[in-house]
Amino acid sequence: MRYCSNCGQEVLRKVPEGDTLPRFVCGSCGTIHYQNPKMVVGTLPVFEDRILLARRAIEPRRGLWTLPAGFMENNETTGEAAIRETREEVCAEVELGMLFSLVNIAHISQVHMFYLAAMSAPTFAPGTESLEARLFAEDEIPWDDMAFRSSTLTLRHFLADRRRQAFSVHLEDLTAGSRH
Repeated sequence: MRYCSNCGQEVLRKVPEGDTLPRFVCGSCGTIHYQNPKMVVGTLPVFEDRILLARRAIEPRRGLWTLPAGFMENNETTGEAAIRETREEVCAEVELGMLFSLVNIAHISQVHMFYLAAMSAPTFAPGTESLEARLFAEDEIPWDDMAFRSSTLTLRHFLADRRRQAFSVHLEDLTAGSRH
């Protein structure tokens, strides 16, 4: 960050009085510009015993498969973001279930959240950010072509919980050395 979004003057990186971390601070108007983690929110859409995945049409990881998810927007709840991203990426209507996984990826300042989601019909299509959308049975999931570790972890937890017939919230912390 070079300029203040409040007044347009240059900002300095310093620890503001009463704070413990360096922030971008405007030397002219005094505005402190906080930078916080990004929320990535999505769903694990299920129709009968199959899971809906999207093959990415954009970078990062173009051409690889993922659960439908994306950055949360201002003025929406995590549930609203999950439903919106599912509509945008796979053109599917879902009934949102429980929060299923929360994945902290501190080294890139992101938190990924996935909700379980039920599809009442196998109605879907690739959205503008997807090359393809497809329902997968457990033995068809393209594990070697998954785009993000957060989706892979969420899928593995889901399949294990489904076999046990007991679902719970899963919390994961990914580190810099892991594929995310």
